[in-house]
Amino acid sequence: MAKDFLKKANKAVPDKRQLEWMNVEFAGLINFGLNTFTGREEGTGFEEPDLFNPTSFSPQQWVRVARNCGMKGLILNVKHHDGFCLWPTVYTDYSMKSSKWQDGEGDVVEAVSRCCREEGLKFGIAISPLDFHEATFGSGDEYNNFFLGLLRELLTNYGDIYAVWFDGATGHGKNGKSQAYDWEAYFKLVRELQPNAVITNCGPDIRWCGNNKGVCRESEWSVLPSYYRLFDNETCEYTNPKVKVNFSEPDLGSRRKIKKADDFIFYPAEVSLPLRDGWFYKKAEDLSVKPLSKIEKTYLGSVGSNAGLLLGISPRPDGKLDERDVETLVTFGAVLKLHFEDNMALDSTMTASVQLDDLHSATRALPDKTGFWHSGYGVKNAELILDMGDDYDVDRIVLCENIETGQQIEEFTIYCELEGKWKKLYEGTIIGRKKICELKVFMRTRKIKLVVEKMRNFATIKEFSVY
Repeated sequence: MAKDFLKKANKAVPDKRQLEWMNVEFAGLINFGLNTFTGREEGTGFEEPDLFNPTSFSPQQWVRVARNCGMKGLILNVKHHDGFCLWPTVYTDYSMKSSKWQDGEGDVVEAVSRCCREEGLKFGIAISPLDFHEATFGSGDEYNNFFLGLLRELLTNYGDIYAVWFDGATGHGKNGKSQAYDWEAYFKLVRELQPNAVITNCGPDIRWCGNNKGVCRESEWSVLPSYYRLFDNETCEYTNPKVKVNFSEPDLGSRRKIKKADDFIFYPAEVSLPLRDGWFYKKAEDLSVKPLSKIEKTYLGSVGSNAGLLLGISPRPDGKLDERDVETLVTFGAVLKLHFEDNMALDSTMTASVQLDDLHSATRALPDKTGFWHSGYGVKNAELILDMGDDYDVDRIVLCENIETGQQIEEFTIYCELEGKWKKLYEGTIIGRKKICELKVFMRTRKIKLVVEKMRNFATIKEFSVY
C-alpha cells in the first residue's frame, strides 16, 4: 500500500495549459531592442529611440530558422528593463512610434506574431516589469496600472499567445526607485485575456529551472510540494508559503524531499540558455556561438529529461540573424532530424509482465498506438519487452510516461538481448513527459527490455521508441 504522501503526490496532474506547453518542448527567445544597437545587455532607459533602425528587418528569417532548428514556439522579448516597447503603445512615447524606423509606424510584435502564424509556430511574449525609463516606476499603483495597460494591448492585439514569460527582475530601478509589482493583477489579466496561455518563468504555470546555463537536474520532478508555487494557478492569488523556496536546489521532488509535504502541485520546469554569451547581439560575441555539442547536451538534459528548453536568439542591428547563428541553428535541426527520424519501434510487438487491464496493455506503449500501458497498482519490477522483429543498431531510446495521470516512475533500467542474455544498457531515475536515453555506443539488438524498479504505486508508459 502506497504511503499517504505518495498517494497525495499521485493526484498532482497537469492542466490543459501545461499539457499544451509541454508539447511545444523546444522554443526560441528573441531578444531585439535598443540593446541590440548599443551593444549592451542592459540599457539605461534613456537611449534615443532613433537608434532603433534595422535596415534589413526579417522576422520571416527568424521564424523559418527557428522552425528548421526544430522549435515549435517563438517568444519575443517585447520590453526589456530599459522600458523601450517594440510596438506603438499609447501608454508611452518610448516605443516604436518615436523611432525613425518605418516613420514611427513599425510594429515588431505584429510582424513576428504574423510570421509565426504563417509558419505554424506558436507565438509568445516576454516582458520585464522593471522599467528604467518610465517616470511612474516606484509610485506603486500608478506604475502597476501603466504596466497593466501595456499588457492589455499585448494580450488583445496580436492573436493567440501561448506563453507569457515574465522576467523575474527585481523591483529596484534607477536612482533608488523601488516598485512593488502587483503580480496578482498581472497574472489575472493574462487569465482573462489569454486563458490558454501559460504564465512562465516566475509564474504559476511553469517554473524556471534556477539558472541560465542550460543545466537541468538529473531528476527533474514536475510533482512538487505546493509551497514551491507562490501563486495559485487558477485564482492567481499569492499563496504566502511558509517555507522559503530556492529553485536552484539540487533536489525538489524526490521521496526524501516530499515525504513531509501535505499538498502537491504539478509544476514543470523550463531550462534557458542563450545561443551566444549574452542575450542581445554583440559583434564581439560573433565567435562565442555555442557549439553543437553544447546545444545537443542541453537539449538532452532538458527536453530529454522532463523539462522544456528556451534557447536565446539574438538578431543583429540590421534585423537579421548572423550567418554563424543560422548555420548552428539549422545544423542542430538537421542533427535532431537525423537522430529521431527512423523509429525502429514502429511495427514492433510489445509484451509486459503486468498490466492493469486489456485497455492498458503493453501494445498501447508502441509509438503508433493510442492510449498507454498501465502496470496496475502496488507491483514491483514491472517489465516491458520490445521486439523489433530483426536486429537493428540502436543508440537512443525515448520513453514517455502518460503525463496526464501524473509522474510516478522513480527508477528504471534498460536492457538489450545479446546472444540470449540481457545486457544492461542504461539506468535512470525519472521519466516524466519525455526521457531520451542516450547510449554510450551503438548496440545491435532485436529486443529491448524496460524494467521499472521503483514507482509511486503504479507506472505508465505512453511511448517506447527506439532510434
